[in-house]
Amino acid sequence: MIKLTSDQFIFVLPLAAEWAEAKEQVVLKNGVPLSDSQMDDARRVGVIHPEKVRIFEVPQIPLPKHPVLKAAAEETQLITPSTVGLTVRYGIFIHSDFSDDRYLMVHELVHTSQYEKLGGFLPFFRKYLLQLINIGYPEAPMEQEAIKMAEKICRK
Repeated sequence: MIKLTSDQFIFVLPLAAEWAEAKEQVVLKNGVPLSDSQMDDARRVGVIHPEKVRIFEVPQIPLPKHPVLKAAAEETQLITPSTVGLTVRYGIFIHSDFSDDRYLMVHELVHTSQYEKLGGFLPFFRKYLLQLINIGYPEAPMEQEAIKMAEKICRK
């Protein structure tokens, strides 16, 4: 569990949402649409608008530059140098070494579904970050949902 005061959480929450929204725009501009089989997987995990999803292969998942946000991302293990996938609503960053990993893609698509169900960046991060802070990664329920759904669909 992470020790973050309520004041720190209130400060980090809008920063995280703002950063994620900006990164989503990068993926939407530079990424590629889902393949037919990925569209099928997206529908299976509950993505309402799979046609909006874009995938952007990168050599490393971007880390926030803001010092407080960067520290929070590293502390919660949300983003580390070993992170291979990151979903920012309809934008999915995938490490180029894992571009053909169906399990990873399904896992990230579950997060897209969670963004949709929760209604956007702020509600997603409010719930997700609280889980990471109070329970930890990867035990957080939203993370467990993504893990279990990917296991079910990919039969790993």
